[in-house]
Amino acid sequence: MRFFITGIAGFLGSTLAKKLIEDGHEVRGLDNLSSGKADNVHPEVVFEQGDVNDAPKLWSLMQDVDTVIHLAARVSVRESMRYPRDYNHTNVGGTVSVLEAMRDTSVKRLVFSSSGAIYGQQDTSLMHEALPPNPESPYAVSKLASEYYIRTTGRLWGIDTITLRIFNAYGVGQYLPPANPPVIPQFFKQILGGGSVVINGDGHQTRDFVYLDDVVTALARAANLSAFPDHPIVNVGSGVETSILDLAALIGEITKKKPNLLPDPKPEPNAYGMQADLTQLKTVLGFVPQFSLETGLQHILENDERFSG
Repeated sequence: MRFFITGIAGFLGSTLAKKLIEDGHEVRGLDNLSSGKADNVHPEVVFEQGDVNDAPKLWSLMQDVDTVIHLAARVSVRESMRYPRDYNHTNVGGTVSVLEAMRDTSVKRLVFSSSGAIYGQQDTSLMHEALPPNPESPYAVSKLASEYYIRTTGRLWGIDTITLRIFNAYGVGQYLPPANPPVIPQFFKQILGGGSVVINGDGHQTRDFVYLDDVVTALARAANLSAFPDHPIVNVGSGVETSILDLAALIGEITKKKPNLLPDPKPEPNAYGMQADLTQLKTVLGFVPQFSLETGLQHILENDERFSG
């Protein structure tokens, strides 16, 4: 099969492309390199640097493609609170651009990477797909709006779609920006460097951390479905909730360095408790995540050159 991946130079997109190529598929990709690196892209990928709103590039790369996998997005919850217009332009506008290009090039299958953040605060920490969305940041709003565009235009234009709501993905090579970094690589950096580990809120808030390889497996299974059900939405997580304090303690155990915790009373701009219900993942994709948090963190310590030295 022939796949087109947006956001292909990121740690998720590049790993997925490598897997698809190893499985014998042809892969094309687009990335603006705002967070990804061209060196991450497999040499057999037909790669173009460019913006996801660039219609001519989308048309060119989608010619004779079987399935589009749309990963390109801005992903920081905190950053989105400062720049909601930018998040709307890239995440929502980019999704609409992808959909229009699919319509114009007659591509009939789409896999979309959404986020568990769209659930927001609920009466339960166990998030299942039937819960009413309660987004609490412009980032979450942008992902939810994209989901609605995908389901609506998919039905209007005869495009088969599947949406994967990915929870807190982590893994080797995850982008670590100077501002608003993801928690796991940031904790590794702080603990291994002997600095203070900043704990937002009370630290008892929970997240569902899912390892890169499990996310890639779920995406690949979705892309290779022989037939899509009616525009399904599927959680992708580990099915385990872990508090931020427990995460810091576990990284301390793995690195054999005691974390120096520094409380920050500002609350997390997200739900207090998050755990993915994996019923749909098992039913639709026939998949159960394989990596425990401890195993995934150990992989980072051993294989991520920023932390393994």
